[in-house]
Amino acid sequence: MRQLIKATALIGLTVAVASCDGNDGIKENVSREPDAKYVGQAIGNFSAGEWYPGGELGTTSNVTAGCYEDETPAVTAQGLDMAFNLGEAAFERKYTIATAPFKGLGPAYLRSSCLDCHPGYGHGKRQYEYRSTFGNGYLLVVYHPADGQNSDDGPYVAEVTGMPQTKATYPFLPPIEEEKIDIQWLPITSMESGLPMKFPDGEEYSLIYPEVNIPASAFNTKPTPYETGAVAFRLESTIGIIGSGLLDAIPQDSIREQYRREARFVELNPAFWDKETNDFAAGAWYGYERLGDGQFADGTPALQGTKLLKRFTYAMTRATLQDGAGANAIWNITNVSRSDRPKLYTTTAWATAMSENADVIAAIKADPTSPYYADGTDEGIRDAVLHLLDPGTNQFDNQWHNFTAEMSDEQYYNFMVWHRGLSIPRARNLNRKEVQLGKDVFNRIGCATCHRPSWTTSDDNYWKPAVYADKELPRYQNQTIWPYTDMIQHRLYMKNGIHGSWCRTTPLWGRGLSLINTGADDRLHDCRARNVIEAIMWHGYSKESEAYMATEKFYNLTKEERDAVVEFINSI
Repeated sequence: MRQLIKATALIGLTVAVASCDGNDGIKENVSREPDAKYVGQAIGNFSAGEWYPGGELGTTSNVTAGCYEDETPAVTAQGLDMAFNLGEAAFERKYTIATAPFKGLGPAYLRSSCLDCHPGYGHGKRQYEYRSTFGNGYLLVVYHPADGQNSDDGPYVAEVTGMPQTKATYPFLPPIEEEKIDIQWLPITSMESGLPMKFPDGEEYSLIYPEVNIPASAFNTKPTPYETGAVAFRLESTIGIIGSGLLDAIPQDSIREQYRREARFVELNPAFWDKETNDFAAGAWYGYERLGDGQFADGTPALQGTKLLKRFTYAMTRATLQDGAGANAIWNITNVSRSDRPKLYTTTAWATAMSENADVIAAIKADPTSPYYADGTDEGIRDAVLHLLDPGTNQFDNQWHNFTAEMSDEQYYNFMVWHRGLSIPRARNLNRKEVQLGKDVFNRIGCATCHRPSWTTSDDNYWKPAVYADKELPRYQNQTIWPYTDMIQHRLYMKNGIHGSWCRTTPLWGRGLSLINTGADDRLHDCRARNVIEAIMWHGYSKESEAYMATEKFYNLTKEERDAVVEFINSI
């Protein structure tokens, strides 16, 4: 059974649908007045708590430009404002090769600043050429397609890092030369599902998708990926980072129950869910060996082999936020090492190519102060380059280099206070009739099945690593939050879709403020959707999509109802 929305009974899994009397059914407690006088009050089909998507401890009342940058009330209540501000600097500042305190860039890297990928602290922007500049939140995906052609599935290539690098510090060459990356945005002329590209009332919509090509000459690796098999490419834009700490606070047992509810109606990713045992599969857990060196928020030591549920990134490759996407990215995007990441983010194929590049050797030979100079001979320099760049040689524990962390443990702690302390802006316009109608229609057509409205955080007994185990992070105990995600992966089968086919349901909270915070309103995993309507219709590109039936229902709505759904999504 591929269609997730098989029965209206599913809608009742996560939300009670407010009653409406057609388009005019919400007759009470509706106002066109500014929402300020209604904030915190139940109105129409919204509860009082829905004004605060992050609960009292996770919501900022600011809804103006810059609100994505706000700390949560929990940060202030716990006295963590200074650490938050210092962590914010680690996110915003450019890293360099040698200038403290933001030093250690390279030798290969993706961006010199986290802010480059997350403009305005939000989602990346659509790019028409690939350059490592502000707003380009794209990560290249370079893989061997499973069918030998251009499928969405297949293993990452080994010649470049999983998050492929397009920049390098002198005298090295980047693993991929970004000026040779070609991005073409192509139009969809017809939907594979058969849905017309014109709504029944005559209003048209259009869809575009990216096609990426990178020639073999762009790769400075030995071998190149083309020498080991067919190669395909996808784009994945950065996910909005607001409210990440609140998602981290959702209990694992609550997510397990959500899997069990949905498993009755739809196939879930077998790598995460075992339908025979009706429980998580081995692939759903991240068993950190180093958890024995950390502890939980209540002071309980973590035991070796402790398992934490994967919940972050599109592919859900990361579990706890404290070792999740951001904690990983502050290391591998800039390639700045730290005590719990005592190595470079590189590949053997790149190290080999650099060790055999005559221009690289000559440049190092002319600089006796270079850490790669060794004995100054061509052979000595080649050996030093290979051993210092190759991740397979235990880079920082050999004759060439005594490791010193480039990011201090204190800086890392401050960064994680900031990361876990980012708030969600309060909801807007819940007093408006069209927003209340939009909520009703959103629920009625089945969108709320995957975009589950609310969760409760319970104890938020988070894990923290040994490097700052004696310090607090922002904590969100017993909060009702409204992220609009089920924290589960589904398949949409889009043209040139996401690598791996499965994609975690993206939270919708706060996205309506993207334009004033980032300057763009692009949506979906590669920014292919230019507005909410396009994002919704991509869910129905194929009848194989698990959201096809909900999309078909959206397609058949009146224009007033479609517009109301958009208003609702932009208000929560």
